[in-house]
Amino acid sequence: MRHFGHIPAATRAGLFHREPAEFTHDSPARTLAVALGATLYSPATRPRLAGAVRKQAGRGVVSMVLCLEDSISDAEVEAGEANLVRHFADLAAGTVTDPDGAAGTARSAARAEGTPDTEGTVTAADTATDLPLLFIRVREPRQITDLVDRLGDSVRLLSGFVLPKFTESRGHAFLEALTQAERTTGRRLFAMPVLESPELLHLETRAETLAGIASITDKYRDRVLALRLGVTDFCSAYGLRRSPDMTAYDIKIVANVIADVVNVLGRSDGTGFTVTGPVWEYFRPGERMFKPQLRRSPFLEGRAEDLRTALIEHDLDGLLREIELDRANGLLGKTCIHPTHVVPVHALSVVSHEEWSDAQDILRPDRDGGGVLRSAYTNKMNEVKPHRAWAERTLLRAEVFGVAREDVGFVDLLTAGLAG
Repeated sequence: MRHFGHIPAATRAGLFHREPAEFTHDSPARTLAVALGATLYSPATRPRLAGAVRKQAGRGVVSMVLCLEDSISDAEVEAGEANLVRHFADLAAGTVTDPDGAAGTARSAARAEGTPDTEGTVTAADTATDLPLLFIRVREPRQITDLVDRLGDSVRLLSGFVLPKFTESRGHAFLEALTQAERTTGRRLFAMPVLESPELLHLETRAETLAGIASITDKYRDRVLALRLGVTDFCSAYGLRRSPDMTAYDIKIVANVIADVVNVLGRSDGTGFTVTGPVWEYFRPGERMFKPQLRRSPFLEGRAEDLRTALIEHDLDGLLREIELDRANGLLGKTCIHPTHVVPVHALSVVSHEEWSDAQDILRPDRDGGGVLRSAYTNKMNEVKPHRAWAERTLLRAEVFGVAREDVGFVDLLTAGLAG
């Protein structure tokens, strides 16, 4: 799979100075952690789950979480587990039913995803689009070992598990269950802990909780792919909910926790992990309290004005601002609960030609001794030693998301990604 692999090759060639590289489920963990991008969540109880997975893969999704936790009720857990097992088997067998249940829709989706038969099914074995990285969000450690046993051969489609309300005490049992599941299956399985517990939010317990999380994740470092932030739970602890005009960084109590998590768990000295951005909750039009945040200046009049209007009407201008703030604050990728959020996250993850040029200059072998140089764009100072970690991180992002051409901006990438 590759980012922007769902758009035509000719279009991709016109957008990228260096195209996104291909990666597989077996790629190095460091690559996969960056490649997660917009991780789309779906309830495990979805009736046509296998078809939905295929459909989203054809739209550019490369990582999905199938959720048995907060997205379903307590009474639905058993049915959700059975549904997961059944649909993993369908995916492994190679035939899935279109999620919309209509043959015509299946045929339309199959132009990107495969060839449908007359019953409105898509044969996965014939498709060019690979499955996304698939994770299951569990509630309890025992579900990990139970599910891998029940999945049987289809466990080969599973990349790992998402571990909720993660702390040192809770995390040990989850990670031991994951280790046992790896031994049982003979497969590499990753953990993505979710940092969302009250102990992490409350000031009097935060430092101790962070230290405990750092200790347990370091012990199981080879199995921890990325750390995810549960900002909705943080807000819930104080009865808060941000509006579509506000980012997570406008809620100071949340912003302080994000800063502390990155401070302890996101360091670039080899001890840190990829920390992903919080979920954006909004995807429908609603009353707006402030003027739109999305300025007209990045958009050429006429050519992108319709796109700008659509983004504002769907409250995605706030999402774009939050994605930029995520990266500025050390986060990479994002939890998504709606497919319309995926392309904006990926478009803003592409490395600009200017960023790539600066990173290349900083990492030139003849500059190992340090020093200061003027950027090739002649608009900034590049200081070799202090900017080295940034440059390394930028080139890794460039590998999986690509480098845009000099005259290509995020509007062009958004337009292409939305058009598919």
